[in-house]
Amino acid sequence: MKRPLIILTGPTAVGKTSLSIRLAKAVGADIISADSMQVYRGMDIGTAKIRPEEMEGVTHYLIDEIEPDEEFHVVRFQELAKQYMEKIYEAGRIPLIVGGTGFYIQSVLYEIAFTEHEADEKLRSRLAAIAEEKGAEYLHEELRRVDPASAEIIHANNVKRVIRALEYYEQTGTPISKHNEEQRQKESPYEFAYFVLNDRRDLLYERINRRVDCMMQDGLLNEVKKLKDAGYSPDLVSMQGIGYKEMLKHLNGEMTLKEAVESVKQETRHFAKRQVTWFKREKEVIWLDRQEYPEDDRLLKRMLDILKQKNILN
Repeated sequence: MKRPLIILTGPTAVGKTSLSIRLAKAVGADIISADSMQVYRGMDIGTAKIRPEEMEGVTHYLIDEIEPDEEFHVVRFQELAKQYMEKIYEAGRIPLIVGGTGFYIQSVLYEIAFTEHEADEKLRSRLAAIAEEKGAEYLHEELRRVDPASAEIIHANNVKRVIRALEYYEQTGTPISKHNEEQRQKESPYEFAYFVLNDRRDLLYERINRRVDCMMQDGLLNEVKKLKDAGYSPDLVSMQGIGYKEMLKHLNGEMTLKEAVESVKQETRHFAKRQVTWFKREKEVIWLDRQEYPEDDRLLKRMLDILKQKNILN
């Protein structure tokens, strides 16, 4: 018998958080966050992190677990998520993975085997030097040339991931996206429902713009200033997150506050578009359209019906 697993994902600002709480309470689930930024402590406003009072007693994992200068990547996510899933199963509950980082979800759902290649420090240093000298965009274009599929989903500012993808290609002669695609064809060891919540693009973009305005009112600039004053380097993966890198540029005098806010909105919209592109490539996903189910009550009923049909719920 395969063990049950529920996934709730979709682009940023589509409304996953509140729906996930209702779903978790309805099915007896604990939540594992599949968000590459909410795992960091002290990064609350810019990540739209769920607040303790919003959790309504539902246990959450991989929220506020590491410091901003600790390394967090898909291999570590997979390792920790699987540990927490065992804990949840032992308690007789169902794991509910919630978040918008598609590769993290895929790594657990299909138990992707990450081929460990010996780190070639010389190659890594050379690629880092190119990024330093010619800029992140130049290195990203190099990735686009050899592995367009990876370039499509890795943002140019995520220099570490760009370097890892180029390093994999140079070491193996194979794009890392091809390796990931092969892994995706594996059968999942879980009895799962993979829900993708989506909405009309114009409405999603409106919500993103409003959310960024709310983040500014809630003190995003001050949050970033505290992180900067605490000595966290702008080169950290965490500090390259959307909202953080733009506010840092403003604090460093590289752009006005108005320019920084507009940049956050634009980058978030682009991110949402990349997320939808990723989920469209996934197999066995169940699309839930906000236009078809505008009220969470109807949406939740639809999800519960599907879970019963799939025998995930008795």
